This record gives sequence, C-alpha cells and structure tokens, in this order.
Amino acid sequence: MRQIPLRLWLMAVLSGILQVLPFPIAGPTPLWRTAFCWIALLPLLWALLANDKAGAPLKFHQGAALGYLCGFVWYLGNCYWIYQTMYLYGGLAKPIAAGILVLFCLYLGLYHALFAALVTAFHRRFGRQATLLLIPFAWIAVELARARITGFPWDQLGIAQVDNSLLTRLAPIAGAYGLSFVIVAVNALWLIRIRVRDRRFTRPALTITGVVIILLYVAALHRFHTPTYSETTAKATLLQENLAVGAERTGPEPSVEQLIDSFSQLSLHPPRNRCNGIPELPSTTCIVFEVPPQSAQQTMPPTPTNLIVWPEAPAPFVEDDPRFRIGMSSLARAANAPVIVDDLGVGRSSDPTASKSFDRFNSASFLTPDGVFAGRYDKMHLVPFGEYVPFKSLLFFAGNLLAEAGDLSAGTHRTVFTYDGHHYGTFICYESTFADEIRLFVLKGADVLVNISDDGWYGDTSAPWQHLNMVRMRAIENHRWVLRSTNTGVTAVIDPYGRVTASAPRHIRTALHAGFGYEHDITFYTAHGDLFAYLCALITTLAFVYSFRRKIN
Repeated sequence: MRQIPLRLWLMAVLSGILQVLPFPIAGPTPLWRTAFCWIALLPLLWALLANDKAGAPLKFHQGAALGYLCGFVWYLGNCYWIYQTMYLYGGLAKPIAAGILVLFCLYLGLYHALFAALVTAFHRRFGRQATLLLIPFAWIAVELARARITGFPWDQLGIAQVDNSLLTRLAPIAGAYGLSFVIVAVNALWLIRIRVRDRRFTRPALTITGVVIILLYVAALHRFHTPTYSETTAKATLLQENLAVGAERTGPEPSVEQLIDSFSQLSLHPPRNRCNGIPELPSTTCIVFEVPPQSAQQTMPPTPTNLIVWPEAPAPFVEDDPRFRIGMSSLARAANAPVIVDDLGVGRSSDPTASKSFDRFNSASFLTPDGVFAGRYDKMHLVPFGEYVPFKSLLFFAGNLLAEAGDLSAGTHRTVFTYDGHHYGTFICYESTFADEIRLFVLKGADVLVNISDDGWYGDTSAPWQHLNMVRMRAIENHRWVLRSTNTGVTAVIDPYGRVTASAPRHIRTALHAGFGYEHDITFYTAHGDLFAYLCALITTLAFVYSFRRKIN
C-alpha cells in the first residue's frame, strides 16, 4: 500500500464525500445538490486509472484498498443514522452504537472495494478506454450483488435522480439500475480521451456538436415531459399515529382500547392537515388545522373514503386480541370502507423442532367494510438485528444487542388484498428497498400499492427522506399509485410518476385524506424485473474471466 500516492487516497475520500451529497442528509434533498451525482465517482475513477509511485498501473489489491476507503466514507455519511437509531431508540451505549456503525461501514464498504478491484483488473488487461466503457456495467453488477447477497440495496445511485423526469423514463424498463448506469457512464465519460487533429474547423465543430446535444436534450425534456396531472378516482385515509419509539417511550402507556378509539376517530374524521408536496422543502406549503375534540367528532358523519390504512408502529396490536379485532371491525363498519392495519400476526410454527409452538409475524391485516378479517400479509423481508437476529448461535457474545432485537418469523408468500374489484399490494417498511420483490405484488394483480412503515426509529436524520425516495422509485418502476402510511412521517400519496401529490406534516398525530387512482398496465420492469442488471452482471463476469484467462496465457 506504500506504493499508492497520497493524492490517490485523498481522491478516494473526496469521491466518498461527493457520493453522499446527492442524497438526503438531514432533510429532503434540494434539487441543486442532486447534480453532484454526475461527478461523484469522478475522483475515484481518476485514482483507479492512475499509476502508483513506480509509474505502473495499480494492482488488483491496490485498487480494492482505494475503493474500500471510498465505500467506508460513503456509508459513514449516508447511513450515519444507524448510530442514533442504536443508542437513542435501541437503548445501547453510545460507544457500542458507534462501534456498530463502524462495523457496518467496514462490511458494506467491501462492495466499493469489489467495484474498484474490477476496474483495476480491467485497466491492466484492456487499457484505459475499454475500461471506461466497462465501468457502468461493473457498477450495476456490484449494485445487484448488494441487493442479492447482503440484502441491503439502500440508496442505489439512481435513486438520487428520482426527480429527473427525463431520466426516470428508464425506470419502468430497467428499474433504478438504469438510472445508475447512466450516471456512472457520465462519470466515466469525463475521463475519456478523444484524440482529434487540430484543424481549422475542429473547435467550431465540437462547439456546434455540444450545442446540438444540449438542444436535443431540452427538446426531449419538452417532448417527454411528465404529465402535469394524474387522474384520481378514489380517496384514501392514511393514519399517522406519532407514537414514541424505543427509549423515547416514557410515562404510562395508553391501553389498546384507548389507542383504537383515538385512531378510529381520526380515521373517521380526518383533519384537513396536509402538505402540497414533500414536507420541509422550501417550495412545499403545509397547512395544519386544530383537531376538533372527540365529543364534536362523534356527532359528525364519517368522511367518505375508499380505504383506511394504519401504519407500522409500536402500538400493542395483536391479531388474536379480542379488543383489537372488535375495535377494528367496528371501524370498518362505521367507515363502510376496507381497512389495512399493521399488527402482530400469530401462526402455528412451521418448524416442528422449534422450542415455540407459534410464530410471530410483522403483519398487515385486511378488513372488508362489513368488519370481517379477510386476509393477512406477513412481512417477508425482515430487518436484521431489528426484527430478527441472523446467526444467533454464533453471535451469543453480542449480549445486549441481541436482547434488543425482535424474534419475528418471515412470511412465506405475498398476499394481494381484494375488494370491490380492486387489488391492494401491501409491503412493510424495509421491504420497499427491494424493487424486484415489490413488482411481484403488481404481477399478482395489485392496481394500487400500499406501504406501511415506522420511520420513527430514524428520528430527524436522513433516513426517512431516503426511504421516501426509494418508495417513490417503486411507484415509477411499476406505474402505480403508492399510499404511504407511517408512524411519524413521511405519510404521503405518491402518483405513478413518483411525485408526492399530498403528504402529512411530520411529528403530529393526524390522518391524511387524499385522492389516488387505480392503474392496470404492466411495465417492462414489472414483467421482467432486474433483467438489465443481470445482463450487466453477465457482461462484467465475462470481461473479468477473459482478462483473467489472458493473464494466465
């Protein structure tokens, strides 16, 4: 490693910092900051294609070291919220929480190391120009590995351009991977060296070409501009419970009956609180009204709605609790509308050798307007160290950390709820990061998607906003409305183009009553999933194998 010049280490750090900037840091991302993604990888790529102190191209392990440092910095800046989540809401000591964050960054930084190692391997075998052409394929292959192997596809690079109405046209075809590919390709193009003979008309020709490209881009923006309006044909009521999470929960806990009664009144008589876009952006106007007292609400007729959704939250709702079942059935009948509610599902254990006879699930239950519990979806993608402990027998030394984690079981199949000819696909919290899985709800017939989440664990960090942008990308990929009900925000209605049409102000107990629509088309991405990403992985693998064979020969 001593052969790597200091400037290359500094470029790797700079690239890690630049990769943080296009994403939310402590609130929604200003549009101007998303432009940093177009140069974020440039310092790292420049370093990987440079020479060591001896004047030779970097070796495989040298490139991996630079990429590892870059990845560590990127995850430290992008996922810093893990520290706060662990100590403030998980009840762990600050040094332990900091140690967990560092270990997390060291682990996932290996993916940047893999990418950088591939780039240096290609550079030594194919030369600079061919390597620059292969770089976007390698990046997508590594993003796919991050989703499929580690199961943490948080903030793929393409998510940073979720507000780019021209670029998001790729999402219904190639998913977020298509956007990532274009971003990385542009970063690589900055380093391509074009040799032209300096003739009389060379510079004017290049200038004219640049102007033509810009004009074509502007024309394309105008030609393919996202429709200014998405038709709404139904109304949804999305509850925001605003319950304290983890160590913040102090004082006496309300009873199940008290919570259900309070939340039911909000659902039947939602306030007019709403924002006209993403909360806390300067361009967004939010209106907050005082909630009428329950005595006044009880004399008012219920607000007509087509669906009521209650979020994932630390409410003590258990599926087989008679108080819960009676309360939710009463709500559905009073509203004369179907209800989706998060609860703790219970089922007979599928493992006959297990010490417990019943499994517990993070579930979404579906009630029809006549109050009947008509279906249940059990969350399939659980949060490691949050809802379950992987390799628990090997991590016995973790002590307090394991005690704070849940002991839930993963669901085994996707359920689409059906009522009155409409189909609702419901995914829970962390599942929204897995694009290839969300599309399966649409393939099973969902004409609207519902996301319930408890982002209260993240506090006022970047995570709630990062999570919102990933959900918005799922709407674009599948061309579906998404109804998002959360515990503390961001509760929102998202149209099929990823735009937040209405949202609730954060950190207040309220219910958002807003319009949405049903869609029935199937996008290419919905039908075929990560086909583009797998194609990139195949090209990357073939290039790597070929370079390795050339080395042997």
